[in-house]
Amino acid sequence: MNFKNNPKAFSPNSFTRYYPSWILILTVILLQIYLIFTTTCSVPRSHAAATDGHHFSKTVAEDPCSSGRVFVYDLPPIFNNELLENCQSLDPWTSRCDDVSNGGFGRRATELTGVVPDGLAPAWFWSEQYMLEPIIHNRILNHKCRTLEPESATAFYIPFYAGLSIGRFLWLNYTTSDRDRDSEKLIKWVQDQPYWNRSNGGDHFITLGRLTWDFKRWGNNQWGSRFAFMPGMKNVARLVVEREPSDPLDIGVPFPTGFHPRSDADVLNWQSFVRERNRTNLFCFAGGTRQEIKNDFRAFLLSYCVNDSGGLCRAVKCTGNRCASGDSVVLETFLDSDFCLQPKGDSFSRKSVFDCMLAGSIPVIFWERTAYGQYEWFLPDEPGSYSVFIDHKEVRNGSASIRGVLEKFSREKVRKMRDKVIETIPKIVYASAPEGLESIEDAFDIALHGIFGRFNQRPNGVSKR
Repeated sequence: MNFKNNPKAFSPNSFTRYYPSWILILTVILLQIYLIFTTTCSVPRSHAAATDGHHFSKTVAEDPCSSGRVFVYDLPPIFNNELLENCQSLDPWTSRCDDVSNGGFGRRATELTGVVPDGLAPAWFWSEQYMLEPIIHNRILNHKCRTLEPESATAFYIPFYAGLSIGRFLWLNYTTSDRDRDSEKLIKWVQDQPYWNRSNGGDHFITLGRLTWDFKRWGNNQWGSRFAFMPGMKNVARLVVEREPSDPLDIGVPFPTGFHPRSDADVLNWQSFVRERNRTNLFCFAGGTRQEIKNDFRAFLLSYCVNDSGGLCRAVKCTGNRCASGDSVVLETFLDSDFCLQPKGDSFSRKSVFDCMLAGSIPVIFWERTAYGQYEWFLPDEPGSYSVFIDHKEVRNGSASIRGVLEKFSREKVRKMRDKVIETIPKIVYASAPEGLESIEDAFDIALHGIFGRFNQRPNGVSKR
């Protein structure tokens, strides 16, 4: 149509004829633009991650801190850094300077070269089980959701290394006053901070790197401090490696293992390595005995493994520091075994549970509180999907045979359980990357998001952002 020479071209009637066509064309163009935008802007998971399903992807959102922000108190150094500087005094018998090195990860595990894949060896350390306090502190200082403006904080972190502090006074002739002194000073300091008073500590949290019982002295008991029972701590949430199930302020978090991945690739490569491992033992046990304990169950398991398992169990007797650092035998034993026996340690929980799972071995639990109800944010909801429970009393009285129970599992069932264990690995390790991994959530990420969720749900809470 010649619009220039036809004055009626834009008459009301002609516009009515052509209007639907223009709308159709415009609609098609807008739909194409939308499809191009949504396709190019989506963030696909890698093929390995998509097929593995072995990690949680971090939420991609306009505000990565929409769930909350954390403010970190700048405590006087006597409560944290000076403890690290005086590492020779953290233990009455030996220096702990190796343990506190590398931000709490410990010295590098060069002895594992040749045991773990070459590219992953730098991600391995000899991490001591009670070093979680500096590990968590360093991660929070570098976290993208750390805020320097307390008015915007959802949560307030108190970086007091309470476990390292109390560890100096648990033995020998120290008094209860010695064990409580630093805790009392810390509470006095934090109660003088203006943001403490808006919730009386209800939006504050702390990491306790030792068992919860080390901070709950009561009655005539002389062990530990009264830190958790002090009035100033009655509202403060606690990330602790072993919780008391009846205490709502205790939040169980994994013990540090030796693997501290630097990237998503480290996690995925390790998962592939343990999945493809050729395992030659049906089950294993690694642990030390306690001669001072009557009818020590660990001694029973060690004897059973060596003498009564029909050659299906591999035993590692831990004496001195053999299983703590400098020896690859425990990791190799877990890597070579379908199942690993996990009795309670000095208390119900045990670092070895996480070392075992990290190696892709399936834990055999004898006390429910060793794992179940302890680490609810981190371990699968269904215990039978990743572990085997055999009551220790039935093992003792002979009504249950460890070998008999484990031999009944089909190869397919073992494979499925191992897959669940390997899927859980990212959730029980602490990354060495200061800002965390790229898209995989590690134990620290899960713990912090859990804290934000808990504080956001507080009834009668204060304004959080």
